[in-house]
Amino acid sequence: MPITRRTFLSATAAMAAQSARPNIVLLLADNWAWPHASYYGDPVVKTPTFDRLAKEGAVFTHSFAPNPSCSPSRSLLLTGQPAHRLGEAASLYGNLSPDVPTYSGLLEKAGYLVGFEGKGWGPGSPEKAGWKHNQAGVSYPDFDAFLKARSKGQPFCFWFGSHDPHVPWNRGQERKPKMDPARVKVPAHLPDKAVVRDDILNYYCEVQQFDFECGEIIAALTAAGELDNTIIVMTSDNGWQVPRGLGNCYDLGVRTPLAIRYPRQFKAGVVREDYVSIGDLAPTFLELTGLPIPAGVTEKSLLAKQRRTEMFLERERHANVRKGDLSYPVRGVRTAEYLYLRNFEPDRWPAGDPEFYWAVGPYGDVDDSPVKQMLLKDKPQPHFDLTLGRRPAEELYVLKDDPDQVRNVAADPKYAKVKAQLAAKVQQWMVATKDPRATNPHTDFWDRAPYSGAKFKGAPPAN
Repeated sequence: MPITRRTFLSATAAMAAQSARPNIVLLLADNWAWPHASYYGDPVVKTPTFDRLAKEGAVFTHSFAPNPSCSPSRSLLLTGQPAHRLGEAASLYGNLSPDVPTYSGLLEKAGYLVGFEGKGWGPGSPEKAGWKHNQAGVSYPDFDAFLKARSKGQPFCFWFGSHDPHVPWNRGQERKPKMDPARVKVPAHLPDKAVVRDDILNYYCEVQQFDFECGEIIAALTAAGELDNTIIVMTSDNGWQVPRGLGNCYDLGVRTPLAIRYPRQFKAGVVREDYVSIGDLAPTFLELTGLPIPAGVTEKSLLAKQRRTEMFLERERHANVRKGDLSYPVRGVRTAEYLYLRNFEPDRWPAGDPEFYWAVGPYGDVDDSPVKQMLLKDKPQPHFDLTLGRRPAEELYVLKDDPDQVRNVAADPKYAKVKAQLAAKVQQWMVATKDPRATNPHTDFWDRAPYSGAKFKGAPPAN
């Protein structure tokens, strides 16, 4: 059949239509904290894949997963809504309602092939909540199998949910001999001991394992000829699992790496210092794929001209580790100068009851590790209290003097005005986003919300 001007224009239009629908590949770590990438200047860990994306696209210096708990964070990522707007999904093992639109579901309806490998939305029970499959898409054994399921020319949305660097940190150990423990930066809330430095190296091994596997996916994407037509995002659902990290609203629990490669929209070498959230990805993906953003979305597309200079933080129940299924509710705000946190129930244990209740073990919001074992055995001060002790109703940290956020100045009269301003700012955000705690600070909704995680059978883990 001869190629006429008409057929040429039709083919061109078809190609243009296809190119207007970019693919999406989300490379999601499980508890990887900022600044643990070589691009950010970490002297020990090596992350060539992340570094490549940062150099060929945009890299973000103030990216946050504002709810430091796994399934709530992933619910925020999928919906673009703060966790407190999602009912029981604000808590770990709390299900996300199928009535809430997700970017993955909207893309699937628009003709995208949507799937995931590894850890999708979770932990939780999507089927019990009425989902036909995981909220991240249909499960595939790997990226190659996903690509084989694709129809010719079909745009796709793939979620690589790594299990790294989640504890136990036991993968990628072959990389450990090349790491120097003397160069590890020990956070100020932990004692500088050999066991701490060694455990951080174990975490770094899994960070590098994640980075390596992301590199394999990008190589497959390149071989398929889809590299430049794909929005590639590499980030994490939370900070790392050191005590005072995951499950806490300090930087250790909420600040994450983020790099995005998509040549049509993000210029190579751009460094963004504005404050962005993992929840911003949902409206960003929808805008870049030409789909309308649902009315309930409150997070902002990364393409928006107006940029944040602060990040609001929150948490409800992490693991079920307090007698009576009690939450440990927190709301707060992180600015360039301060971190302010409001602990609604300061009589409760932030790390979980000292006695085993339902899941994990004593102080169960801190997952087991050699560092936790050391803290429980030696009880070094002030490190024990900083990681496992109770906290006052308000916390305030001055970041230029205290970047590790260990010196609470909330009771210092010198900062009374600042504290009041930040507290008012948090309250305004809660009201604007219809947070139930804005009008009922001590609501027991999340204490009563179902917890789908199984009760630990037998003796709890030795702590």
